[in-house]
Amino acid sequence: MATVLVASNRGPVSYVLGEDGSLDARRGGGGLVSGLSAIGSQDSLWVCAALGEGDREAVRRGTGEPGVRMLDIDPEVYADAYNGIANSVLWFLHHHLYDIPRGPVFDAEFRRRWESYRAYNRAFAEALAAEAAEGAAVLVQDYHLALVPGQLRELRPDLRIAHFTHTPWASPPYLRMLPDDIREELLRGMLGADRLGFHTRAWARAFEDCAGDLGSTRVAAHPLGVDGEELRALAHRPEVDERLAQLRNEVGGRKTIVRVDRTELSKNILRGLLAYRELLTVHPEWRERVVHLASAYPSRQDLDSYRSYTAAVRELAEEINAEFGTAGWQPVLVSVKDDFTRSLAAYRLADVALVNPVRDGMNLVAKEIPVVSEAGCALVLSREAGAYEELHEDALTVNPFDVTETAEALHTALTMPPSERTDRTKRLAATSTSQPPQRWFLDQLDALRG
Repeated sequence: MATVLVASNRGPVSYVLGEDGSLDARRGGGGLVSGLSAIGSQDSLWVCAALGEGDREAVRRGTGEPGVRMLDIDPEVYADAYNGIANSVLWFLHHHLYDIPRGPVFDAEFRRRWESYRAYNRAFAEALAAEAAEGAAVLVQDYHLALVPGQLRELRPDLRIAHFTHTPWASPPYLRMLPDDIREELLRGMLGADRLGFHTRAWARAFEDCAGDLGSTRVAAHPLGVDGEELRALAHRPEVDERLAQLRNEVGGRKTIVRVDRTELSKNILRGLLAYRELLTVHPEWRERVVHLASAYPSRQDLDSYRSYTAAVRELAEEINAEFGTAGWQPVLVSVKDDFTRSLAAYRLADVALVNPVRDGMNLVAKEIPVVSEAGCALVLSREAGAYEELHEDALTVNPFDVTETAEALHTALTMPPSERTDRTKRLAATSTSQPPQRWFLDQLDALRG
């Protein structure tokens, strides 16, 4: 029986099924992985969902990694819970993304999907209850599993239960869009925990405002930082050096504005591109002197709204290049694919980092670029990013909806004196690395056990 358990939708390992029937295990990383490794695998267990056919086949064969239990949830139930509720309802609520004249629509189909979400959470709660030692500590992760604390509390009242939300939390008016009974079930599920964690005090206060009387549940902010040593090592591998040389050649000695995001609706990539276009319009002195390196990883392409958004990013980048480009200068170099090596190379090359989400739980890119940038970078940062709470004093902060303000912030960033940029970057990097993932995890575990 495990004394420390983690529950999350995605686990630390995934399996790829080969044409010959072989299973190839691929390991992930991150704060939870390093945190669990610090306490000893013999006492810990990670409960996660089987995400694809390779994972499900591994479960059926009894193939598994020590310290990991993968749940083979019915694919239709999983699809309803993950895409139908977690990503199409809860994500939209917490990020304030609904196009109100058209959505949300909470009808019979929504309630059918909610039943799947409830069943998906119940599968986790039952697995955790079966595997946990008496008085064990259970750390549940994110909005996919918001009902687990309450369900698990009913099954195992002896356990110490924490839940961490990696997104923002919806403001009360937004959360009240949910049907009353569903909203109450969601909040009761969260309040089954002994402790609730959020990246910032702003998101913690939003939950408190929604929940009212919290009972004995403690709500706290645990801002996640980056492991500076590990990140720098990754950014200086030979393949990154090679890609950096390629990017330097493409940029041609010009200033660089760098952004790295998923093509996620909350990341505000389109307004960022519009701000860059306005910069080139209002400050024509930057034409042929700056390049916008944009990495946009396709995200959730099984949802129509995300596919159309990804297409719109490509189209707007092409329009800017057509409007301003010359024979020797391409204003936007956009990569719409998952290319971590290119992103790290762009980090090192960054003169300006643009991080302008409309709403974001944390946004680690805002912390990663100052740690890796070789010449120092000026950070243009949305006030709606979770990272704003820690970094705003050394960033150029903007209203993410104000394209003109963002364009002027880019101009200020590009003209910032090198000494000021260097000093700001050092302070940003120090703040960004003050709470690395392992410490972030262990601090929550200590608080839960305390």
